[in-house]
Formats: sequence, structure tokens, C-alpha cells
Amino acid sequence: MPALPTESVHLSIYSPPFAGLYTYSSSERDLSNCRDYDEFLEHYEFVVREIHRLTMPGRMSAVHCMDVPRSNSGRGDALMDFPGDIIRLHERVGFRYAARYHVWKEPLTVRNRTMTKALAHKTIVDDSARCGVASADYLLLFRREGDNPVPIAHPTGLLEYAGERLPPADVLKYRGWTGNQIENRYSHWIWRQYASSFWDDIRLDRVLPHREARDGNDEKHVHPLQLDVIDRCLTLWSNPGERVLTPFMGVGSEVYSAVRAGRIGIGAELKPSYYRQAIKNLAAAETEPDDQPSLFDITGQVA
Repeated sequence: MPALPTESVHLSIYSPPFAGLYTYSSSERDLSNCRDYDEFLEHYEFVVREIHRLTMPGRMSAVHCMDVPRSNSGRGDALMDFPGDIIRLHERVGFRYAARYHVWKEPLTVRNRTMTKALAHKTIVDDSARCGVASADYLLLFRREGDNPVPIAHPTGLLEYAGERLPPADVLKYRGWTGNQIENRYSHWIWRQYASSFWDDIRLDRVLPHREARDGNDEKHVHPLQLDVIDRCLTLWSNPGERVLTPFMGVGSEVYSAVRAGRIGIGAELKPSYYRQAIKNLAAAETEPDDQPSLFDITGQVA
């Protein structure tokens, strides 16, 4: 990031290594490989300061995170307020905290993936004081101070919906409406989904291929950010042709979606196995068919 020009990035989207949850590598450059939580935050602050420098005035940085357990015992132990610490760090650096979106997760799916004892029904039977919660993921939104020099305009409203719901049939005819946008019922319907602070319509399994990126001890580590979340960020907070940065690229999800949406994706990844998978995923970004189902096919209408 220090090699990139100041105020050259229009949007950043990323998931920082979840402090204390996993150690992704033994590299001293790896934020997850810290001696303690305070050292992690000190290390992470260098990243946030660089993102602040790179971000255009008035533009956004979107951080995907979650509450982090103080231990991996799975017994419903206390949580660390990781999102709160991220907010305070960004405000200290100069960002303004703009919004928090909650990404709902189905409890049984979380239980089966993590084998967390606190989510097991047996815990209810034995001692519900040890019960836990399938915590939502959070998308924290930060705005750099200043006036945005390039408005993010949608002259014909929102054209694509990234989510699992089916838009009502009577609003589909307004897709791409060029008249008075007050009448654009299709765009209004999408905006109601996106403007909600609780995103319970994210397709949790709509992620990039990642199994080949796992090292021997990575079974729980690789969990790419859902493409629906990224696509919403790109639509709401960037224009076509603009630069989108992710400093923790993983298997390439943010850059992949940026390229698919006609943006310029910039990504960096420390771990070789993740980087190799990202290269494979990005090579297919411009050739794969759109994985979004056609609304016209769903409703039986002809495009």
C-alpha cells in the first residue's frame, strides 16, 4: 500500500484476520500471528492508516468482521468486542463511522461448520447458562472526511439485486426505468433490501471456490466473504471504472467481483496457497457466465 498514490482508491472492502480466532501463517507480517490482542490492534492500525491515506475524500471503506470469542473452548465463554475496537481504531485514524450492517447466519449451519458446543441442543438440555448465539457477521462502513469529488450516481436506479429473494412480479417491469425515478418501483424495492441494517437475504453459499487453497491445518480457516455482500458494496459505493482495494485478498473474492462489475480490483495476499487460488479465480472472472439467475427466466417473461 505505501507504493500506491495518495487518494487514489475509490472504495476498499476486506475482512481483517479475526484477532485471536485463527493463526493463518507463521509469518511475522501476518496480522493473525501476534503475541496478544493489543499487538494485533497495533499492527492493524498501520493498515488502517494506509487505507485512510489512499481513500479519496468522502469515499468509503467497508470492513467485514464479527464478535470474537475469548477462547476456542466452545462453551459459550465471553466475547471480545472486535467490531467496537475496529470502530474506535478507524475514528482515531480519521475515518467517520457511517453504518453497521448485520449479515444473518443460520444457527444449525454455524454449529455444523464450527462444532461449537454452545450452539448444540445438548447444551440447552445440560446447562443453558452455557448456551451461545450464532452471531451475525457485521459490515462496518467508514467514510473518509471531506466532500466526494465524483458522485456515485444511479440515473436509472438500481438495476441488479444481489440476494435470495424474488422481487414481486409487478415491480419487474420498472427495471431500468428511465422516467421519473420516484416511480421506479423495482429500484425502490431493491433499495429497501439494501437500506435495512439487517441483511437476512444474503446467499451464504454464494462464495468463490476455496477448497484447493487450504493447507493441511486450514479446514476452518478459509471462509470467503459472500459475493452478495461484495456486490452490494460495489453498487452502493463505487462507479464503473473506479479502483477497489482489498489488503487481505484471500482467494480473491473482492477483486473478482470488482472485475465482474467493471471496476479495477487491487488486492494483496500474504499466504501463497490463498494467492494461488485467487489467481485461478480471477482468471475466470471475465469468462465465466453470470451466476445470478435471470429475473426474466424466474418469472417466465421474455427479456
